[in-house]
Amino acid sequence: MKIYTGSGDTGLTHLVGGQRVLKSTLRIETYGTLDELNSFIGLLQAKLVNAEIKKLLARIQAQIFTLSSEIATPDEIQRSKFKEKIDEKEIHFLEQTIDQYSEKLPPLKSFILPGGGEKGALCHVARTICRRAERNLIRWAQEEDIEKNWIIYLNRLSDLLFVLARYLNFQDGRQEITWKGLR
Repeated sequence: MKIYTGSGDTGLTHLVGGQRVLKSTLRIETYGTLDELNSFIGLLQAKLVNAEIKKLLARIQAQIFTLSSEIATPDEIQRSKFKEKIDEKEIHFLEQTIDQYSEKLPPLKSFILPGGGEKGALCHVARTICRRAERNLIRWAQEEDIEKNWIIYLNRLSDLLFVLARYLNFQDGRQEITWKGLR
C-alpha cells in the first residue's frame, strides 16, 4: 500500500464513512490538533525514564487516538458501534489521576509560569496544544451537535498535563517560577 494517494491534493479529505470535506473545516482542524498533541506527548514520553508516567502517557495517546476516530466519524450510528469511546469512564480516569499526582505536590498558591526542566516544559507545551484542540472543538460545537464528553475530556486532559508538568518539575528538583503579576 502506498502512503500517498493524491486524493488530498485538492484540499479535500475523507471522513470515516466516505464523506469528503475540506481540510480546513473545524472537524479536521480539531483532529489535526489532536494529532499534533499526540505527537508532542510522544516526544515527551521519549524524554522520560519514569515507567509509571510513560505508561500513563501511552494510555492517554490511545485515548486521543480514540477521540480523533470519533471526531472523524460523523455518523452517530457508526460511532455507537465503536468498541472504544471517550466516555465518563475515561473522564473519571483523568480525574483520579489528577488527584493522585496533585496529592504528591506542594499546594499551588499563585500562578506559575510554564517552564522548569525540559520534561516539565514539554508537558506545558502539550497542555497548550490540548487547550487549542479544546477551543477548536468548542467553536465546532457552535456549528454542529457534538458529544459533550469530548469537551469535558479535553478540559480534564489539559488539567492533567498541567499537574504532570508540575510533578515532573518537582521530581527533577526544578523550582516553579511564580508569576509576580503586573507592577
